[in-house]
Amino acid sequence: MTATAHRTSTLARAVGLMGIALAAGLPTTTWAQQVVLRVHHFLPSTSSAQQKLIQPWCDKIAKESGDRLKCQIYPAMQLGGTPAQLFDQARDGVADIVWTVPTYAAGRFTKSEVFELPWMAVTAKAGSQALWTYVDKNAADEFKGVKRLFMHLHDGALFHFTSKQPKTLEDMKGLKVRAATRANSRMLAALGATPVQMPLPAVPESLSKGVVDGAAVPWEGTPSIKLAEIAKYHLDVPAGAPRISNTIFLFAMNQARYDALAPELKRVIDANSGLATSAWAGETGFDAVAETYKKAAKDAGGTFYNLPDAEYQRWVKATDSVDDDWVKEVGAKGADGKRLLEDARNLVKQYSR
Repeated sequence: MTATAHRTSTLARAVGLMGIALAAGLPTTTWAQQVVLRVHHFLPSTSSAQQKLIQPWCDKIAKESGDRLKCQIYPAMQLGGTPAQLFDQARDGVADIVWTVPTYAAGRFTKSEVFELPWMAVTAKAGSQALWTYVDKNAADEFKGVKRLFMHLHDGALFHFTSKQPKTLEDMKGLKVRAATRANSRMLAALGATPVQMPLPAVPESLSKGVVDGAAVPWEGTPSIKLAEIAKYHLDVPAGAPRISNTIFLFAMNQARYDALAPELKRVIDANSGLATSAWAGETGFDAVAETYKKAAKDAGGTFYNLPDAEYQRWVKATDSVDDDWVKEVGAKGADGKRLLEDARNLVKQYSR
């Protein structure tokens, strides 16, 4: 067959298929080119984040777009770089979408960092809705270059230790404890511990080698690093109280990549973005799995201790300076830190009702 004849035959088949679609009443957009979105994140493919959030979101947009939108997920930093560089990778187009902790890049997301201050939220669902609304109102400028798809908090960090069970503020003195972010580090220092800041994937080796005595990690983060097998002592707050710290998470798309999508595909992305999707991420990815992962730690022989109310209040008072330092830092950058902190706390209360 000549090249011309081959092209004619290929075109004829395509026209024939389009005709079948039209005759069957199917939308002709089904035959449009598929858009593959490279999704990059820092945890393993077996992590709860990929299994509960990233993959289900990708499956949903594929279904709702008639398979015109497809994710290609790259876990565990397979596209290169470090977790602290993920935001820039989305902004610069190295990846089309990232799931990340933006504050791994310390000092760049100061206004949004308010949700990482101690004792902020009781549930991930309420905290995630508060975070999304707060950023819309007060901190959208910190995310230029990306389209925020959803944001969320986790279910609140608690302490996990390898060789001892602290029970009082005095017991924390001098202990080396992993912190996720700068705000977490300040909280630990205020409690008398020695903070060692690192991303979650670095925790197992650091605990095993004694680089740290313990780690601040939410229940959701424990399976991906097999923390229940390493840390046998778990220190938590009184039931129903806000936990020691939190971390903000961002699922974001390169703005230019989004802008280039066909209008009907933008509508699919938009329908799976925003406040409701942030609430889904907090509830499904964190609140709904915490008890399961806590039970796994118990089954592994873990020992649990919840701070009594009076001791808890001592810890809260000990960390007052962390809020004060944040207010001053934000003020130095021209924002009203006191008002922003009050707004964040009020939004958490609003969505907790």
